[in-house]
Amino acid sequence: MRRQRRALLLAAAPLALAGCGFALRKAPSFSFHSIDLALPATSGLGLELRRQLQGTGQVQVITDAAQKAKADVVLESKGEQRERAVVSLTATGEVREFQLRIRFAFRVVTPAGRELLPTAEILREIDQSYSESAALSKEQEALMLYQNMQSDIVQQVMRRLATVKLN
Repeated sequence: MRRQRRALLLAAAPLALAGCGFALRKAPSFSFHSIDLALPATSGLGLELRRQLQGTGQVQVITDAAQKAKADVVLESKGEQRERAVVSLTATGEVREFQLRIRFAFRVVTPAGRELLPTAEILREIDQSYSESAALSKEQEALMLYQNMQSDIVQQVMRRLATVKLN
């Protein structure tokens, strides 16, 4: 009896989820076929965005300067800004907590300059506890947190690029 109930619940679960509109997130679909990423060469976020776009198999990322005018769209940005601010101190004045932030402002235009997506800023922030006795491990933790925030920003940019319509 118990096995039959479990089998029935497992069989009914996909139907119930489909009925409520739930669907797994799919890879974005783009209305353009080529993009020029006008980002600083040292931008880690730019490198990850390039990899994600190329990984879709739908979009060619233009890297040759001679081909830039042939791109369907241009993503312009001055790059990301990484910030680290003290949030709280101990009674003795030592840092107890930092706030880590990444800001990424960008816009999407045609090579002719027509704006397709106005300037948008994505801000990700997270608090990190800190201990002077574990300074080295906290630095590694901060790098890992920045990497996670960067990946989240890239996914948000990908979703916004999917909303761009050329017509």
